[in-house]
Amino acid sequence: MTARSLSRSVEDYLKAIYALSEHGDTASTSAIAEALDIQPASVTGMVKRLAGDGLLEHVPYKGVRLTEPGTTEALRVLRRHRILETYLCERLGYSWDDVHEEAERLEHAASDQLIEQMSRALGSPRHDPHGAPIPTPAGVIEETDLKTLADAPAGARLRIRAVRDEHSADLRSMAEEGLTPGTLVTVGTETSVDGSIPVFLDSGTDFQRAVPPELARQIYVVADPD
Repeated sequence: MTARSLSRSVEDYLKAIYALSEHGDTASTSAIAEALDIQPASVTGMVKRLAGDGLLEHVPYKGVRLTEPGTTEALRVLRRHRILETYLCERLGYSWDDVHEEAERLEHAASDQLIEQMSRALGSPRHDPHGAPIPTPAGVIEETDLKTLADAPAGARLRIRAVRDEHSADLRSMAEEGLTPGTLVTVGTETSVDGSIPVFLDSGTDFQRAVPPELARQIYVVADPD
């Protein structure tokens, strides 16, 4: 089954299930419904259809996960989405906080040929504007089992690797605070009553930022080797 034979709805399902199960988990009906903002009853019928098409499989008492063909199709959609985001930001001047929804609309219409032309024009980028890895044309994707800033211990020196891109307001908050991919941060030791994470940016200033826990859970970090 090729990408062109899949409907927009099927592509959305495959991408959502991939996101929910990419680290070996299964995707439950309720989780899929929440990710797609639809009723659980609607998910049941589509799951049966996708299983019949060989794109996913049921795991008894746990949920569903993609088969190899299903994963291949999901990664193709994900590549289109992330290349589009990158092109819109780098070539058309879109800001990183409003590019996600535009790419969501375009990913179903763009052909694989157009996406590859965009990728070549961009120099074959490996990450999108939010730091997420872009799958290769062969369907290989960098491992992204990252910790969030919310899980970081006090005193840790970290580099922001990626951020979630679904919520424009949160992305604007991150940009305003300088919490963007590639930035070095040090987690402070003082705790706050509301659970905010104190961080210092590696920018020659002692100004401390208090990152709300719900925002910190959307920022993915790795230890700074230096």
